[in-house]
Amino acid sequence: MENITEVTEFVLVGLTDVPELQVPLLMIFMLIYCTTLLGNLGMIMLIVLDSRLHTPMYFFLSNLSLVDCVYASAVNPKVIAGFLTGKNIISYNACAAQLFFFVAFAITESFLLASMAFDRHAAVCKPLHYTTTMTSTVCALLISSCYVSGLVQSCIHVAFTFHLSFCHSNVVNHFFCDIPPLLALSCSDIHTNEIVLFTLAAFDVFFALFVVLNSYLFIFIAILRMPSAEGRKKAFSTCASHITTVSIFYGTIIFMYLQPNSSHSMDTDKMASVFYTMVIPMLNPLVYSLRNKEVKSAFKKVAGKVKSSWA
Repeated sequence: MENITEVTEFVLVGLTDVPELQVPLLMIFMLIYCTTLLGNLGMIMLIVLDSRLHTPMYFFLSNLSLVDCVYASAVNPKVIAGFLTGKNIISYNACAAQLFFFVAFAITESFLLASMAFDRHAAVCKPLHYTTTMTSTVCALLISSCYVSGLVQSCIHVAFTFHLSFCHSNVVNHFFCDIPPLLALSCSDIHTNEIVLFTLAAFDVFFALFVVLNSYLFIFIAILRMPSAEGRKKAFSTCASHITTVSIFYGTIIFMYLQPNSSHSMDTDKMASVFYTMVIPMLNPLVYSLRNKEVKSAFKKVAGKVKSSWA
């Protein structure tokens, strides 16, 4: 009988072992994480405090900010702690928990972006029916389905991944517990895992992209039919931020997960992972606030109230 040692913890290789880069990277990632929390929590507070932002569009945006906070927090604190202590050890259960929360909220974000595209389609293509189409019930159902899809699929991924035997090594060539580097450690047959990963990732990406692309096709046609240049400019400006976010998010996910495990370059994957675990959650509130007059106006209003209260 083959002697298999049970793994109780994993060692995360991290981003680099070059001593000179540890402090600069620590400062950069702390700045990114603080900006992510400040930007997304600030966006949620603005939407809650300003009644003008109590619309379906900003309801979805507040949930996007919440999702970004959670899935960034599933990864970033452990990375920062590793730089501070020099210890990149994570327990078996903590690794499973990190993977669960990261996957759950990354998938939730994927479907949430599709729901936001549907909302923009309803607003631009059928503005007179917008309030009857995007009712509070419809919005709640869309949001609930996003979270449920993320949680269910995350359970599937975690169950399949941690059902494997890890007997080759416990050294994960990554800075957090992700599926591809964990599959690379397994001494079990991972063919089924690769099929499950590819199938679910393909469904998530292509279903969401189908909704997004169809929505924006009709939006583009509707914009071209608008008689005034001002109307076309206003309609496009409401969608530009979302298009930017969608392009960055789905482009990175396709690169990471829609390829065979054998073709993964872990060093390349690490760089891509930094982008979608740290940079994208930081960029989303910046993209939506910098291009959105209503958010800017709400920020000035809240800032003015705070300033007057301290005067």
